[in-house]
Amino acid sequence: MQKPSATLLIIDDDDVVRASLAAYLEDSGFSVLQASNGLQGLQVFERENPDLVICDLRMPQVGGLELIRQVTERAPDTPVIVVSGAGVMNDAVEALRLGAADYLIKPLEDLAVLEHSVHRALDRARLVQENQRYREKLETANRELEASLHLLQEDQTAGRQVQMNMLPGSPWHADDLAFEHQIIPSLYLSGDFVDYFRVDERRIAFYLADVSGHGASSAFVTVLLKFMTTRLLFEFKRGGKLREFMPSEVLGHINRGLINCKLGKHVTMVGGVIDEDTGLLTYSIGGHLPLPVLYTPGQARYLDGRGLPVGLFNEATYADNVLELPPSFSLTLLSDGILDLLPGETLKDKEAALPEIVSAAGGSLDGLRQRFGLATLGEMPDDIALLVLSRNLQ
Repeated sequence: MQKPSATLLIIDDDDVVRASLAAYLEDSGFSVLQASNGLQGLQVFERENPDLVICDLRMPQVGGLELIRQVTERAPDTPVIVVSGAGVMNDAVEALRLGAADYLIKPLEDLAVLEHSVHRALDRARLVQENQRYREKLETANRELEASLHLLQEDQTAGRQVQMNMLPGSPWHADDLAFEHQIIPSLYLSGDFVDYFRVDERRIAFYLADVSGHGASSAFVTVLLKFMTTRLLFEFKRGGKLREFMPSEVLGHINRGLINCKLGKHVTMVGGVIDEDTGLLTYSIGGHLPLPVLYTPGQARYLDGRGLPVGLFNEATYADNVLELPPSFSLTLLSDGILDLLPGETLKDKEAALPEIVSAAGGSLDGLRQRFGLATLGEMPDDIALLVLSRNLQ
């Protein structure tokens, strides 16, 4: 209920009625202003800006209906209560249409009715004003949010461009080896990343990484991965400690780097180095599923290997696995987002299906795109990354 401390303006040319209404409302705790006609009432209204107006309809100079019209034009939130002895239905309808909060008929046998009407009108006006303030605050917040979203979109666009610039070309050929990749982010930025590059004149390195979580924080770690591997390669070429550039040592280096950064992020990844002189692939697994799938014409199988996620455990060590690559093959690396597209209810069912799909796709990235319907994917719960390296596939 509105506290009785508001300022009221009573406009009535009947001095007795006006004085009795003022006395009662002052006794009720209101501050009361008075005017004896409509013109004077408008002047007092302009000067004092009362919280509520009580007026008669039949007054000299400016009638009640005109007064209501002018008050609502100048201060739409100020309620007007009509107290009139005219008692004409058309007057009441017109007064309410013009914005009057209530219409009471003289004589008022119980002035408590007027007091109740005043409280109700003031409460309604207060709610309207509060709603207006809330609406203005909401509009301001929306404008600020839109500005923030615009800045965020600019940041994400810049971040996405950075990610795209870091990715290697696709397809990329190194003698008889071909590398292709595709990354489908669940959000604007991806926590999945792939890279491949020459270590020296006879060796080629590659990896696929899946950063925990989604969005900008995970995308930032992909930038960090690129930086760490690039720096490690620089140290190798400068004659550093990692002369062999073994995948297990690369994963160990990244593990220590992520832990030292204290980002609260870890990575599952597969990294490998191909020696073109010997035809050997040396690879290491960092807690990654699904495992790489080796395809040779007519069959496909998972590579062996296991290891802890990268960036979680200080004591983590990683093993190197060695595989002699066939004359004709493809090796498919996928992030775990692909599991959402595999048939089957359980992880075991899904893992069993993947080599068959790779085989049916002919071990190619284009074949996998068609098999998984990557061109028509809707919103996905996780990022999806595919990296396919191949040799002599028809």
